Amino acid sequence: MINQTRVSEFIIIGFSSIKEVQIIFFSVFLIMYVFTFTQHVIIILVIHLDHRLHTPMYFFIINLSFLEISYVTVTVPKMLSGFISGIKTISVKGCFSQLYVFFFLGTTECFLLTAMAYDRYLAICVPLHYNGIMDTRTCIKFTGGCWCAGFLAPLLPTIFIFRLPFCGSNVINHFFCDSPPLLKLSCQNIDSIEVINFVLGSLILLTSFCLTMVSYIHIISTILKIPTKNGRQKAFSTCASHLMIVIIFYGTTIFTYVRPRTINAFDFNKVVSLIYSVITPMINPIIYSLRNNDIKQALKKMLTPVCM
Repeated sequence: MINQTRVSEFIIIGFSSIKEVQIIFFSVFLIMYVFTFTQHVIIILVIHLDHRLHTPMYFFIINLSFLEISYVTVTVPKMLSGFISGIKTISVKGCFSQLYVFFFLGTTECFLLTAMAYDRYLAICVPLHYNGIMDTRTCIKFTGGCWCAGFLAPLLPTIFIFRLPFCGSNVINHFFCDSPPLLKLSCQNIDSIEVINFVLGSLILLTSFCLTMVSYIHIISTILKIPTKNGRQKAFSTCASHLMIVIIFYGTTIFTYVRPRTINAFDFNKVVSLIYSVITPMINPIIYSLRNNDIKQALKKMLTPVCM
């Protein structure tokens, strides 16, 4: 028999209940969070302070950095507090707020990565028309569209999940409030909501991934036409790094959300979710910015007066 008492809070299991292991996890995730946060803040400050970097590409990078600071802050601090205090409960409203904001930011990142790939396509494949097409107004429209679409897309699924009755177990086998483990806790038929999630997830993830890949295919085709070997190698190095991050991000998110039914192996799902929600935001600054010579020079210029 299902316990008909409505739950007032959820318990987020996280990764381990052993105190010694939790301390290790706390240290590792704290280092990762601080490292991620610091990298993105440095990138935002460097681009903001150096007027030479006030170009469309770096405008998109600032948005990506701000987005990923928010992205990791939605889940990691709550997880860290659970490791230290041992209190792993979260209110129902707090859980669904975390769920919505997480999907809002994740969806925005999908659209933003697509816009960034298109920006690089214009810069590399049609450089003579780039400044005419990608002006300040167009950049604002692109980024504004990404944020607005990201805000609206998860609204309906979150409302549907929020209206579900949760009258059985209140234990979430995850490290944050994610939709697959939440749906498993409902004492109502969830087939229609799973279909909505599947269709919407497929539409957002597969469409943005395909558009991003089309841009990179054209970029690679253009790079192959570069006459010098050194020029091709340098361009391929940057392009391959970007492409690797895109494939990791989309590969893990598509595996998690684009499937007709939830998979019960939540321990494996937690590892996959960790890749796109914590590890990818930590790696992105290195791939997109800190390996960039313009960013390096601007950072060196900004630090020189401090070191003197």
